[in-house]
Amino acid sequence: MVEALDMFNAMKVTENISGIIYFEKRRPQGTENMNGLLHAIQNRVQIEFTYSKHWENESTHRIAESYALKEFKNRWYLVALDHKDRKIKTFALDRLTDPEISKRKFQYPQKFDVNSYFKHCFGIITSDGKEPQEIVLSFDPFQGKYIKSMPLHESQEILVDNEHEIRIKIKIYLTHDFLMEILSQGENVKVIEPTELIEQLKSNYTNALNQY
Repeated sequence: MVEALDMFNAMKVTENISGIIYFEKRRPQGTENMNGLLHAIQNRVQIEFTYSKHWENESTHRIAESYALKEFKNRWYLVALDHKDRKIKTFALDRLTDPEISKRKFQYPQKFDVNSYFKHCFGIITSDGKEPQEIVLSFDPFQGKYIKSMPLHESQEILVDNEHEIRIKIKIYLTHDFLMEILSQGENVKVIEPTELIEQLKSNYTNALNQY
């Protein structure tokens, strides 16, 4: 919100922003439903919607209790209790269609806190019963400057900062989201620990090379 306010104030004092500010032309789908979802969250009423998963051919009808909205890499997700199995899940807004806001009230769970729920998460995938792990990463000095200016996670600690490397430690769940982030760093990062993550990376790099 602070970032958005800074941008708004900058635009307000500039009569013509054409040719001055360039926005990303890609926009995530599903944000047109935000007002309705926010209404459901604030008023604690159930919603119904159709949901499609990328790996399944059929859409499903869902009834849910909406708790929060979460953003990750320019995509928005609904954090909600799915009545199908009474589990808290994240639903991507770009795959959520035909939302209907009901008048049926629900009781917000006293023990649920969205910040605690995502505390050790990178992205939107949660633990699935596993414990968070300490992950140590070594970056070359150039890439390390980006990691220092935009930390990978709120738990990030700098262990080494010299002309040879910038080494950090974070404590998160090992998830597919984080694996994809490390792969995107390419040769600019080396995983020091844990061994489990190192083996996952080796397997992914081997499979990638086999395509060429």
